Amino acid sequence: MSAKTKRRKARKPARALADHRERSFDTAYRKLRELIVHGRLAPGTRVVEADIARRLEISRTPVRSALHRLQQEGYVAAYRSSRQARLAVAPLTKEDSRELYWIIGHIEGLAGRLLAQLNEEARARVAERLLVINTELSRLAGNPQTNPSRIFDLDMGFHQVLVESAAGPRLLALHAAIKPQTERYWRLYASAIVDQLGESVAEHKSIIQSIERGDPDATEHAIQRNWQCGAERLGRVIESRGERGSW
Repeated sequence: MSAKTKRRKARKPARALADHRERSFDTAYRKLRELIVHGRLAPGTRVVEADIARRLEISRTPVRSALHRLQQEGYVAAYRSSRQARLAVAPLTKEDSRELYWIIGHIEGLAGRLLAQLNEEARARVAERLLVINTELSRLAGNPQTNPSRIFDLDMGFHQVLVESAAGPRLLALHAAIKPQTERYWRLYASAIVDQLGESVAEHKSIIQSIERGDPDATEHAIQRNWQCGAERLGRVIESRGERGSW
C-alpha cells in the first residue's frame, strides 16, 4: 500500500469524527435555542452544562460550545456568584427589547429597500402575498378570543416574506441570527400585545403601499417604523408587567 493511500485512509476516520462533532454541536445549539425562545428555559434560569447535557442526551463538549455561541448571541448571560462565573438564560428587559427591535428593523429595512427596487411585476406579486397576510391579521385584530399563536405565525410570516423576497445571503444570515431573539419577547408578552394588533396592521399597510409604488426610501422607513413602534408597545407592556428573569 502506498504512503498516499495510507494517508487517505487515515483521514477518513478524522473527517468522520469532525462531522460527528459538528452535528452534535448543531443539535445542541438548535435544541437549546428552541428551549430558550419558546420559554421552556425561562429568563433568569441558571444554565448548568452537565444538566443540559443530560436533558438533551448529548455529551458535554458540544453543549459547552453551544452555550458559548448562545452567550455571544445574547441568549445566555454570565453573572458572578461567590467569585465564580455562572451562566443563566438572559433576562428580558425593556432596554434589550428596544435594541433588538431597532436592529431587526434596520436589517429588514435594508431588505425592503432592495425589494422596492424590483420590477413592477415582481413587486406586485410580493405585495399581494403581504396583503393576504395583513388582511387576515386585520380580521383577527377585532376578535378578543383570537389565539396569540395564530397572530404570531401570521406576523412572522409577513416579515419573512419581506426579507426572503429580495435579501441576499449575508442579510438573510444576519436576520436569522437576530430574529429569534425578538421572538422570545413576542411569545412571553403576546397576550398583552394582542389588543394593539390594529396599530401593527396599519403600519403593515404603509409598508405594502410603499412597495407597490416602488419607493425604496419610504419602504425602508415604513419597516423601521413598524419595528420602532413595536418596541414602544412592548416597552409599555414590560413597564406594567415587569421584566422577566432580571437579577
